[in-house]
Amino acid sequence: MARIDRFIKPLCQTGADRLILAAGEKFLLAAGAQQRAMTTEPASATQVNGFLEEILPQDLASAIAAGQSLDFPYVSPHGTVLVSVSGFPAAPRVTIEPVEDESPAPTRAPAIDGLFRKMVQQKCSDLHLSTGNAPLVRKDGDIVPLEAGTPLTADQARDLLYAITPQQYREEFEARHDADFSYEIPGLARFRCNIFRDRQGMGGVFRVIPTKIPSAEDLGLSKHILELCHLNKGLIVVTGPTGSGKSTTLAAMIDYINRNLNAHLITIEDPIEFVHQNRKCLINQREIGNHTMGFKQALRAALREDPDIVLVGEMRDLETVSIAIETAETGHLVFGTLHTNTAPSTVDRIIDQFPTDRQAQVRTMLSESLKGVIAQTLCKKKGGGRVAAQEVLIVNSAVSNLIREGKTFQIQSIMQTGKGSGMVCMNDALFELVQKNLVEAAEAYAKSIAKTEFRSLLARGGVKLDAA
Repeated sequence: MARIDRFIKPLCQTGADRLILAAGEKFLLAAGAQQRAMTTEPASATQVNGFLEEILPQDLASAIAAGQSLDFPYVSPHGTVLVSVSGFPAAPRVTIEPVEDESPAPTRAPAIDGLFRKMVQQKCSDLHLSTGNAPLVRKDGDIVPLEAGTPLTADQARDLLYAITPQQYREEFEARHDADFSYEIPGLARFRCNIFRDRQGMGGVFRVIPTKIPSAEDLGLSKHILELCHLNKGLIVVTGPTGSGKSTTLAAMIDYINRNLNAHLITIEDPIEFVHQNRKCLINQREIGNHTMGFKQALRAALREDPDIVLVGEMRDLETVSIAIETAETGHLVFGTLHTNTAPSTVDRIIDQFPTDRQAQVRTMLSESLKGVIAQTLCKKKGGGRVAAQEVLIVNSAVSNLIREGKTFQIQSIMQTGKGSGMVCMNDALFELVQKNLVEAAEAYAKSIAKTEFRSLLARGGVKLDAA
């Protein structure tokens, strides 16, 4: 917390209209013609300059050093204020005024916007900011510096992050030490934001959500995956580790539905990522924290909102999973995500969330409601960028029987013999990317879970795997 924040607190909470910090004077809190001293002794120029430098945006440092008078917004823990500066550095005078909620927000773009623009231009997927480190990005799967720069101090990191953090999430962060929200630069991109605190201070990670929703054709989704979108009920799960592109695949499937079906679609997300405009569908997008208390509450409410299709951003707890299965059973098409690595393990993960005495019942319900699982991982493309390898499980009568009988370990065998119905094993998906010259064999091998089998697959295909 900047030292000046303890003086801004009474400014924002007492109805005063300005705070005055001037060299040679006591700090003053003013309300109309009335003024109240907030310090017992006059402040020196060095003291005022020190307070100012803690909150001054980096990109204004050169202007103020040249003696220019300037204004800039500052987001304190107690509210947004407008800071006016003159006389720096010899005779500094700082006037701080609260920004009323109904007043237009300051038009000056936050300094962090410049970092966002650079990461988008460089086609990076994530921006990492943390105290004690220069800005880093994830590009083609690797963490690399965004630009040459000095490590962020605790105050610099805090100012960058708080400048775009809505008030309710600043309060959540102060209470819990982490918070999730979304941020948008119109015409550029949306960002999924997470701010946190670690041993050195504040940090944040920002995932780019492109303004343009990728189409099913852009991603090369198979016809069997798209056929799942035409079902009138059932559960479809997209799985994979964090950062594997699950949200992008789901967005493309929702976009396909929006372009081809007349339906009411509700999404429940934390936060909203891709923004869908109504085409042939009516789409209501609800964000956890802003529009609903949680996934399970929103999912229960959705049953009373006449949906045809419901997207659940994360099936993160037992009750949410249970309601999702019930919703799929009662004549709705439900899309959800989990963080499993393979399609067969997804079935086990869902069942294992339930108490032992309910698992037999859940197996029966899941055998009837589960219609498909897409498990994916991202691979580095030759020449830059990334591409998804997708394992696809289509639940037919044979798979349904295995789920009901608790023989999920046999699902892999069904998938290997069910290619005609659209099933794809992960190793086959990875091998296809190698054959199409999109991915290096070593990269595909690194992403394979069944590495011995994949090495044999490469050998049979005449593909050499480098010793490295």
